[in-house]
Amino acid sequence: MATFFNQATLSYNGNVADSNIITGRIVETLSASKNALTPTYTGTDDITYVVSVINSGDTAFTGLTLTDNLGRYTLDDGTTEVVPLTYVNGTLNYYINGVLQAAPNVTDIEPLTITGISVPAGGNAIIIYNACPNQYAPLGENASITNTVTIAGSSTVTPVTASETVTNSTEPELTISKALEPDVVTENSAITYTFDIRNYGGTATDITDDVIFRDVFDPVLDITSVTFNGIPWKIGTDYTYNTVTGEFVSVNGSVAVPAATFSQDPATGVWTTEPGVSTLVIMGTIA
Repeated sequence: MATFFNQATLSYNGNVADSNIITGRIVETLSASKNALTPTYTGTDDITYVVSVINSGDTAFTGLTLTDNLGRYTLDDGTTEVVPLTYVNGTLNYYINGVLQAAPNVTDIEPLTITGISVPAGGNAIIIYNACPNQYAPLGENASITNTVTIAGSSTVTPVTASETVTNSTEPELTISKALEPDVVTENSAITYTFDIRNYGGTATDITDDVIFRDVFDPVLDITSVTFNGIPWKIGTDYTYNTVTGEFVSVNGSVAVPAATFSQDPATGVWTTEPGVSTLVIMGTIA
């Protein structure tokens, strides 16, 4: 509820008379909420935001503008501002009372500015769009992004705002690459497979993550040694191997990958990720 004050003056023959001050109140009928469909973010996945605007009054609102600051924040220097989210072009959907409408205009992408929104009397409008974390998105434990939408227009007394906070996912995020040495071999000669396993997440893997390495060697490999981060693995304890089919499978808990580390450039605000790395080396001869 907004409060306003007003006073009139009357001037005559060089004199001025002031009226009493009246006080009025305006009941605001427009409200908004903002929600992310997922509470966490990674460095690769889009975040879907849903902005709901409700009109509890008897008069429709037209020509509204929605502005999203996309999580803009200030660096530790107190002056430099960076924007951690990027609007994903073409993802905007707009509903009035649950009915899909033609998409309103996106007139700017930083801050995201959407114009031409209407909310009927006693009704609602829902605006849905995606944003992707970029190089300025905070990473690591306790990292988060809070972004705020502001809805305003000529018919609103005060802008309506709504905010949502998402936190950086700390779950392991693994990749694997495979190398062969040498890549040209003769029959019954020695060969080495090297597997580089990287974790871009903020938490090291453990037995609860059910990390299982599996490969089927073709041609079948006569294994002579297996090491993980330089430590020998034992068949039956750390892995199983079928000498007929060539299937190699690690035992749950054998593959452990350390967490990534994260750092932010204090001058530019750009975040970098140093993945945790583990290496599996399997040596043998072609059977």
